[in-house]
Amino acid sequence: MIQCFDKGVFLNKGQLSATAALSAGQARENTMAWQILQAHNISGDPERLQVRFDAMVSHDITYVGIIQQAKASGMKEFPLPYALTNCHNSLCAVGGTINEDDHMFGLSAAKKYGGIYVPANQSVIHSYAREQMAKCGAMILGSDSHTRYGALGTMAVGEGGPELAKQLLKNTWDTPMPKVVLVYLTGTPKKGVGPHDVAIALCGAVYKNGFVKNKVLEFVGDGIGRLSMDYRIGIDVMTTETACLTSIWETDSAVQDYLALHGRAGDFAPLHPEDGAYYDGLIELDLSAIEPMAALPFHPSEAVTLRELIADPGDILREVEKRAADQFGGKVQLHLTDKVKGGKLHVEQGVIAGCAGGLYDNIAEAAAILDGCDVGSGNFDFSVYPPSVPVELELVENGVSARLLRAGAVCKPCFCGPCFGAGDVPANDALSIRHTTRNFPNREGSKPGDGQLSGVILMDARSIAATARNHGVLTSAADVDYDAPSPAERRFDASVYDKRVYRGFGHSQPDAPLQYGPNIAEWPAIPALSDDLLLQVASVLRDEVTTTDELIPSGETSSYRSNPMKLAQFTLSRRDPDYVPRAKATAALETLRAAGHAGEDDTLSAALRALGLTAEDVQRLHIGSVLFANKPGDGSAREQAGSCQRVLGGSANICYEFATKRYRSNCVNWGLLPFTLAADDSFDGAPGDFIYVPEVREKVARGDEEFPAVLLHDGRKTDLLLYLKNTNAEERELLLRGCLINYYAAKAVN
Repeated sequence: MIQCFDKGVFLNKGQLSATAALSAGQARENTMAWQILQAHNISGDPERLQVRFDAMVSHDITYVGIIQQAKASGMKEFPLPYALTNCHNSLCAVGGTINEDDHMFGLSAAKKYGGIYVPANQSVIHSYAREQMAKCGAMILGSDSHTRYGALGTMAVGEGGPELAKQLLKNTWDTPMPKVVLVYLTGTPKKGVGPHDVAIALCGAVYKNGFVKNKVLEFVGDGIGRLSMDYRIGIDVMTTETACLTSIWETDSAVQDYLALHGRAGDFAPLHPEDGAYYDGLIELDLSAIEPMAALPFHPSEAVTLRELIADPGDILREVEKRAADQFGGKVQLHLTDKVKGGKLHVEQGVIAGCAGGLYDNIAEAAAILDGCDVGSGNFDFSVYPPSVPVELELVENGVSARLLRAGAVCKPCFCGPCFGAGDVPANDALSIRHTTRNFPNREGSKPGDGQLSGVILMDARSIAATARNHGVLTSAADVDYDAPSPAERRFDASVYDKRVYRGFGHSQPDAPLQYGPNIAEWPAIPALSDDLLLQVASVLRDEVTTTDELIPSGETSSYRSNPMKLAQFTLSRRDPDYVPRAKATAALETLRAAGHAGEDDTLSAALRALGLTAEDVQRLHIGSVLFANKPGDGSAREQAGSCQRVLGGSANICYEFATKRYRSNCVNWGLLPFTLAADDSFDGAPGDFIYVPEVREKVARGDEEFPAVLLHDGRKTDLLLYLKNTNAEERELLLRGCLINYYAAKAVN
């Protein structure tokens, strides 16, 4: 089905080879990835990329903060096309006026700075980018982790907000030249097998072993030509869940037709690796061997075949229950085996939505499976969210929506909510099957900290529809007899966007005012890095991986994304509710120290004495909180996972490795020192402990990688060696200044 080879491979005339005429160093320049990245690299050094993107996209829980950062740093207008979509906070009844205030801010910013404004429920962020912005050989940066348009020949990257602010300030996205892994597609998918089945199988094969982490996936092979564009897009958007950096696909007549359909025929270019291209690894993916899949709670990589799950649900779900109990320390239980009745697994909800599920082909095939059937009148609900109004119009005009409605499905607006817990939130202990991007705990809206937990199994739209047809009894589309829809002659009515989208790029109105709401707040002052650092541990997370959804939850917090201090009150609320009061207590110690009253706190006084610090030493200090996690930052690109720690007085993260580049970048951009430990070093700290890091400013400025420190635990001192590796000159300057905003403010003065 999928085979991974951790060794170099050449591609000659479309065929795999162990050798080639060129050396590996020369031949790597023949990949599509190399050619596109170097075309956007302004550094002059092909190994140290400084990239300027062609366009950017953000949605309404990120663009306010990005624009506020860039404005505070001196931005006068948007220097590149920047689309502001409204697909995450478009439920304007949540949070009073807050969400719509953000939208009005976005429209006013598009007018003032020359941006593109897509009103609420017109399109999800990635659908708009595919339909209106992607072009072959281009690069797009988005403040959403699922920014992936490789199937259209566009190399797209999801990052935290500060990276977009840097582009608005005409700076660059900096990264070492990544390794490139070849994904060699062959075969033809079987009937009933959809793009999510392929994607889940791929995630299962490469995520846990880190095979493609921070690498580029380059899709090549004759299997591509047997896939529709929606099928390719559905696989491509899920590459985010493999932990790869970005993706790129060969382009062909199907891509040409797609771009022409959307009025952009001139944006097509044929993209192929040059003969003899060298790749750092290989994934062989035989599409004909893929069968319907399921990703079990709580990660897209927990892949099993639907065949296995249907045949033996009890044993498989018992393992999920054990995993949930371990993850939540027994504070909340998940009862999935209760849903096995008469040997069959019953689920309560089905959802097809978002940038992965809500594609025309997926919805049309789901409607074909349900044609003439019904979803039943029991406790099974079935919702479908189209990706954009033009696609929704096409579904209506082709009768697809009518077939779904007659079957009992509920057709909902263009909205990303089910992907992050703001729509179709299931009941406690319910089991939901979803063609969405993620199934992390609380990603669907549950609150484990409050004893509320539900489970999500990711599946393809086809098998979700088959289950709906069977009234909630888990069913594989491969086991259903249905007439697959004939490929429809696709239409795209651009007038929908012409009537509603504000297109202001190149037409900034500097005198136009920004429209604020009471919840939109400026960023608080952030201190520069001190000479020495005294860290107090605010949380210790021993989980194998900590997601950004755990660091700052989605769902109800979304309404506060434009208010840094209000949002920060939710930091780790579903994982460690004591984090915020601990971080605030540490910030209070820093307030005492800065005022010369450090001796007034008994705990701090004892720590300073135990560390042997003099009054002069204390003056050189800054006291900040620190988070320890084994491997933080999987999942969303949201910058708030870092900024919330920072505005609460956080100064560092300590871990064994960062789950993603984008989370580490968020830490750096917000002045959180991204410390790591050696793999064989133990961390014995606990909340309330102190870590003293002397000469930290001098060492960062010098580019040191080793930071000797002292851990104070129960009054006992232990040496601790922290590492700060692979930082470039700009990252070190950001850390010294304290954050991105300070960095640009200093540049403006100079």
